[in-house]
This record gives sequence, C-alpha cells and structure tokens, in this order.
Amino acid sequence: MESQGNVPDAGKGLSSILGLARGDYPTSRTRLSFGPTGPAGLTPAPTIAAMASSLEQIQNVLLNNPVANSLSDAISSFSERRAKLGLSNPGTTENLTREVQRDVLLTNYMFTGLRADLTKAFSMSPLFQVSHQFAMGERLNPYTFAALYGTSKVFLQGNMDNDGQLSTRFNYRWSDKLVSRTQFQAAPGAGQEMLQFENEYTGDDFTASLKMLNPSCLDGGVTGIFIGSYLQSVTPKLALGLETVWQRQAMTQGPETATSYCARYKSNDWVATAQLQAQGALNTSYWRRLSEKVQAGVDLSLSLVPGAAGVMGGFQKEGVTTIGAKYDFRMSTFRAQVDSKGKLSCLLEKRIAAPVMMTLAADVDHFSQQAKIGVGISIEAGGEELQEQQETLGAQGTPNIPF
Repeated sequence: MESQGNVPDAGKGLSSILGLARGDYPTSRTRLSFGPTGPAGLTPAPTIAAMASSLEQIQNVLLNNPVANSLSDAISSFSERRAKLGLSNPGTTENLTREVQRDVLLTNYMFTGLRADLTKAFSMSPLFQVSHQFAMGERLNPYTFAALYGTSKVFLQGNMDNDGQLSTRFNYRWSDKLVSRTQFQAAPGAGQEMLQFENEYTGDDFTASLKMLNPSCLDGGVTGIFIGSYLQSVTPKLALGLETVWQRQAMTQGPETATSYCARYKSNDWVATAQLQAQGALNTSYWRRLSEKVQAGVDLSLSLVPGAAGVMGGFQKEGVTTIGAKYDFRMSTFRAQVDSKGKLSCLLEKRIAAPVMMTLAADVDHFSQQAKIGVGISIEAGGEELQEQQETLGAQGTPNIPF
C-alpha cells in the first residue's frame, strides 16, 4: 500500500544512482538528495546567483543605513583633514632618542679587551651571512657563532656562544605596516629562558606596538610582562605618546602597572625629546647636526631615590648628564663623550680596506682612577658574485628587511 506506492520512486532513485555509475552525472542545477529511507530523487539546488543575492541584501542592510552612513562620513572627513596636516610617522617610543643614543653616544659601541669579528656573506638578495666572534675581555664571550637570513618578508637570526647560550630572532612582515617579532633565549640552568612576542603597526602618522615577555596562563591566571605603546604626530614637528607596563611575576603576587609619557620635537637640524617615567624619573635629550659631518647630543637623566635613612628619611635627587659628539671622516668615524660623573669615553672606527675595519675604544674614570681600553678588528669576506649582486641591487633597490 503506502510502501508499495514508494516502490516506483525508489526504483527511480536507484536508476539515477546507476546512471551516475555509468557516468551520467547530474547538471550543476540539480543535486541528489536522500530521504529518511533512501534516495528520494533529484531536486533543484540553490544557485550561486541566489546565494550572492542574499549576501548582497544582508550587506546592504548592514552598511546602507543612517547610522552606518553617518559613521562612514565622519571617518572619511576625519581622514581627509588628517591627511591635509602633512603629518609623518614619528617612529616608536623605543627609538625615541635614537639620534642621541644610537648615533652619537657610545653606550651601544663601548667594549674592553680584544675582539675579532669574521663575517662571510653568501648572498645579498636574499640576505644570508654567517659570522664568528672571538673575544677576550670583561663581559665578552670567548666565542660566538651567528647566522642570519633576510628577505622583504622574513628575518631570521641565531646566535650561540661557547657556554651553550642560544639566542634567536624571527620577524615576519604581514604587510607594509604590520610586523611581528619573536625572540627566544635559552641558557644552561633552570630559569634562564626568555620568550618575547611583539606586534608593531606603523601608520602614516602614528606607531602602535604590543610587547609580551614570558607570557603564560598555566598557573591559573595570566603572568608575564605586557608593554603597550603608542606614539602620535600631532603637528608636522611634534609627537606625543605613552607607554603602559603591566606585569605579574607569579599568581601569589599582585599585578603591577606603570605608565610613562613621552614627547618628541623634530626640527630641520635638531631633535629634542622628554620622557616622564611612572616612578618620577625624567629623561631628556637634545641632538643637533652642526655640519654635514659633525653631530652633537646631550642626555639628561634625573630621578628621585630614597635617602640614607630609607623612605622615612625622604628622597634625594640623583642625575647624570652626558655630552657627546660624532665626527665622520672619509674612511673613519670618531665618537667621544663625557658625563657628570667624570667618565670620559672615546671610540674610533677606521676602515683600513674595503673588507677590514679597526676599532679602538678607551674609557677613563677620573673619580675612581680607572682606565679601560678595547681593540677590535672586523673582516667581511665576499666573492665577485656578491659584488655583482650589490651592483644589481643598486639599480633595483635593496630589499626592505623587517629587522
């Protein structure tokens, strides 16, 4: 009866299946559907045009309404006014004083003892090179091996010293404005590991970044150090920003939060910066280009520290002022600085030949009557193929590696 009435439909569905086995496939406008007890035949399926029409209707409802139109007009008007100001990217809060700290002063270049760097470059695009460093002196590892690889999208670097300490870096450029950076350090012994993640977005007139050091959620909560920073150009010469640090060492301790503020003013031939730390410390710097080959800079750090009787005895001011200068010769660079504690430092980098550079460093502390000296040599090896690549890249432009 009812089951007998379904026999022809079942036979029809079976015939369709047998047709599929013979190669008689259905068209794109039909699909094979199955009922509760078996094949129910061929029924029409929704077309791609119908699905696209439904999505278009939903999009029109979400985007073409008074609220969305008003918001879009406000954003467009704000972007147009912002573009008319002619603002440029101010850099990052980490590199706020780069002209003074990295170009003029010797903080990142000073060393004592003997050092030799041997570098072998195998390619320029992509960039690939290895180096061996031998050293004898204070706070210098006897041997360090390093290798790096870089393209316009990826940057890889790894270092390992004679004690087995490993340090790696991995950077990836998602777009022209977004870069992710990862650092990892490991050394023999417990508790010597360090993991750091950073995401940096570089806008037309601002820079925002988020950094995480040893983040973890395995102890029943979030631990680690989280640093967020934002630097915005408000005029063609003035930039303002802030940096917030949130940290928790363990779940048994409460979180700590600190916020610092910074400002940077850049003129045609001079730059002034100021940073106000959460603990009350004030850091200021001033850089000026005196001529095409001469630069000068001043760095001032002022902080409040507890007196001899501790916090109950009040705070006392403690500050250090450093003045430095840099002179670029045709084949060498000379840097010198002196601070308010009576320490005088000098550094000379002399390129003897195209692949060989000599470095001489000296540090004299007049108050403690101590003197230190450092001598270094750097040799860069590359064949004729590397020179041909450099000439080719000179015409095409070097790759923008996300360091």
